[in-house]
Amino acid sequence: MKKLMIAMMAGAMSLAAAQAWAADKVTLQLKWVAQAQFGGYYTALEKGFYEEEGLDVEIKPGGPDIAPEQVIAGGGADVVVTWMAAALSARDKGVPLVNIAQPFQKSGLLMVCPKDGPVQTEADFKGRTLGVWFFGNEYPFYAWMNKLGLSTEGGADGVTVLKQSFDVQPLIQKQADCISVMTYNEYWQAIDAGFKPEDLVVFNYTELGNDMLEDGLYVMEDKLSDPAFKDKMVRFVRASLKGWKYAIDNPDEAAEYVMEGGGQDDNHQKRMMGEVAKLVGDASGKLDETAFERTAKMVLDQKIIEKAPEGAFTHEITDAASK
Repeated sequence: MKKLMIAMMAGAMSLAAAQAWAADKVTLQLKWVAQAQFGGYYTALEKGFYEEEGLDVEIKPGGPDIAPEQVIAGGGADVVVTWMAAALSARDKGVPLVNIAQPFQKSGLLMVCPKDGPVQTEADFKGRTLGVWFFGNEYPFYAWMNKLGLSTEGGADGVTVLKQSFDVQPLIQKQADCISVMTYNEYWQAIDAGFKPEDLVVFNYTELGNDMLEDGLYVMEDKLSDPAFKDKMVRFVRASLKGWKYAIDNPDEAAEYVMEGGGQDDNHQKRMMGEVAKLVGDASGKLDETAFERTAKMVLDQKIIEKAPEGAFTHEITDAASK
């Protein structure tokens, strides 16, 4: 009996080792640090959804000095999370990124100003200093100013652009008249810093029609010609969307998984997960072509890209993942 048990244990260990060895490696590069903005991926990892699809997924956090487009171009990732404007810009410059899924269906970008300050409406922007993030996050802002006919070179008839840190200090220290925030992150940092919702003038990019598609999943175009890679991405997207659906239904649990992945401040992550859920919607992950065309036109109008993009997205992966 003892020999039989040893043999069974050895067989089980061998099977586990074989399954681990057989798992397909996928490296995911995030746009930013570990936080609930990426809750669906951390949930898929911790709940075993990737493992169920035969995948060994590594999630690489981003940061202020990490550009996902550069990482994947250099071979450091199989798939990246980035904003579409940045992806289209990279594609135009020779890094052929293709959107294979669009988990975020809405934009979370806002600009906020103190209600007791000089900016109450868009007409008040002239001559003011506005805080803007860069590293590919600046494109929606420039599209908005282009729409308003305002120069971003400063002066009485334009706006002065402050290269904003990824926090709300420029608002607190009065370095800018208005700053950029995300609905799920910096907006709440402002509230935590002592501002009340009624103390802020809020410009919502989506409500103003200035929104561009944000956190999508992108791969290199040439990789999609490999059937094995394409199959791997179908499984990755299926598991990721399953993770997003679970995270939306169980936000507090998802926040805990983010914390295990390196996230900071449990309460902040729980609140963020609730706000992110509003942007992910039904977690279908399918790209809305109307939203794509709007984003592409805005980027083209700003001359960030020289020609209208072709082949910049595919529904093939999400269609197969939904079966």
